[in-house]
Amino acid sequence: MTRTRCYRDGSLTDEDFPLADVSEHLDEAGSVVWVDLCAPDSADLQLVAAELGLHRLAVEDAVHPHQRAKLDLYADHSFLSAYAARLDPATGGLVTDEVAAFITPHALVTVRKDEGFDIEGVVKRWDSASDLAQYGVAFLVHGLLDFVVDGHFEAVQSLDEEIESLQDSLFVAVRDQETIQRRSFELRKSLVLLRRVVLPMREVVNTFLRRDVHLIDDAMGPYFQDVYDHVLRATEWTESLRDLVTSILETNLTIQGNRLNVITKKVTSWAAIIAVPTAITGFYGQNVPYPGFSKTGGFYASTTVIVVLSLLLYAIFKRKDWL
Repeated sequence: MTRTRCYRDGSLTDEDFPLADVSEHLDEAGSVVWVDLCAPDSADLQLVAAELGLHRLAVEDAVHPHQRAKLDLYADHSFLSAYAARLDPATGGLVTDEVAAFITPHALVTVRKDEGFDIEGVVKRWDSASDLAQYGVAFLVHGLLDFVVDGHFEAVQSLDEEIESLQDSLFVAVRDQETIQRRSFELRKSLVLLRRVVLPMREVVNTFLRRDVHLIDDAMGPYFQDVYDHVLRATEWTESLRDLVTSILETNLTIQGNRLNVITKKVTSWAAIIAVPTAITGFYGQNVPYPGFSKTGGFYASTTVIVVLSLLLYAIFKRKDWL
């Protein structure tokens, strides 16, 4: 699946034209072209690479999955690799979608491994800020990065809400311990994966802001600085959530230990109470004469002693909060 767009002097002039016409549009003065390839075959990718003169290593990185989020600079173009992320609230798992982009002075080529990456969201971001189209490729790159980073921020926010919900469930009297443990480790796994996606973006956006590489116009600088601020906030948020998840795991273990101590204390107290009638009945069960032997009064006396001592122990343990 292929999508194309052509902007000329800040206005959208053509859309969904064939790949073979890319060079024709680029030959026109003031033109900027966007090409989107979803799960492209080698022929389509080689065609675009030949049209734009893309570096062989950059093309290989676009084809092979699981690249690190990065920005590689070549002589006449750049290669961007990034990940969109979203949290599945039902499972607590993090879903990531990889996108690669070739950035030339007059063209942006996005390569998606599958349809998981919401390219329509990027297009809507461009259409909502069409007044910036006059800045050419920088406008397209900003919309792409802004969409990706906002997705990171939303994923972090969702993780924060899920972790807070998990934190509240720790102090519920009746709770499913296995579910809490599984949820804790799933959220921690998602947080680790999200950090791998978010942290490299700080370096990526910072490279665009560097004046010595000349990737963007000065007029687009504040917009990229805003994206960089969002990256920093998402990064700091993930760091604080990592400490919070660790504290939740430690708190859960502490609560389990405290509850085990309480249960042990109560069981021990009841065992002490039960030991009283056991000792008395055992004593009266001896096959030797004793006061009240073979008499009704002996039965009442032993029963009275059992009841009185048991109630006395119960009252003492209750006062000491052992029961």
